[in-house]
Amino acid sequence: MTTPGAPDVPGAVNLRDVGGLPAGESVTRHGVLFRSGNLAQLEPAGTAALGGLGLRRIIDLRADEEVAHAPSRLDGLEVTTQRVPLFLGSVESFFADDISLDEMYRRLVEDSSSLVVEVVRGILADQPVLVHCTVGKDRTGVTVALTLAAAGVDADAVVSDYARTEGMLPEWRNRRIVQFLRSMHPEAVHLEDLATRSPAPVMRAMLDGIDASYGSAADYLRAHGLADDEVAELRRVLLRPV
Repeated sequence: MTTPGAPDVPGAVNLRDVGGLPAGESVTRHGVLFRSGNLAQLEPAGTAALGGLGLRRIIDLRADEEVAHAPSRLDGLEVTTQRVPLFLGSVESFFADDISLDEMYRRLVEDSSSLVVEVVRGILADQPVLVHCTVGKDRTGVTVALTLAAAGVDADAVVSDYARTEGMLPEWRNRRIVQFLRSMHPEAVHLEDLATRSPAPVMRAMLDGIDASYGSAADYLRAHGLADDEVAELRRVLLRPV
C-alpha cells in the first residue's frame, strides 16, 4: 500500500517526499528532499525505483557499526553517498541509559549541532537528496525538522511530518524490535517510545526549545556556522510560491 507522498520503493523503510508542506505563502517543492529509514532491505525492484527518483545525493546518518551491519543496497545507482554519523555515542547507549525522546533530541540538538549543519550543507549541495538513518524517526526526524523549520515551513506542518513516521512503521516490525529490545532491557521505561513512536508533542517541545534558546531554527543553524546566504539558498531550494 502506498501512502500520499510516499513513493513505491519495495523494501524501503519509512520513505517519503517532504514536498507539499505549507510555508506561509509558499510550499515545499516535490521531488527535492526525501527522508527514510535504512536502505538495507531494498529488493532489486526497490533499488531501481529509488533510482527512478533521480537522487543525486544520499545522506546517511548512521554510525559505522550500523552501516557495517546493514549496508545500503545501491548497486548500479550513480549517486553521491555522504556519511554524517549523527550521534555522539551509540544507539544502544540510549536504550541502556533509558533516556526519554525529549532528552535524546536535546542531546542531538546541542551535542551534534555542527553535524546538523553538515547535513544541511549536503542538502544544499545536490538535489534531489535523501536523508536517512536506520528507522527514519529520530536522527532523520530531528534533522529534517530543523531543515524545514529553517526554510520557513509552518511549525504545525513540521510537527505533522515528523509524527507521520509512527503510522508508517509496520506493526510486525514494531512488535519484533520491541520484543528484542525488551529481552535486553526488561525494566526500561522509555523503550517503546525510543523504538517505535514519534509523538507530536515531543517535536513541538523541541522546536519551542530551539526558538526559546536561539530565536528560530534558522538562527540555530546560523549560531553553529551556517551563513545567511546558505539559509537563503535553503529557502530557494526547498520552497516555491503557492
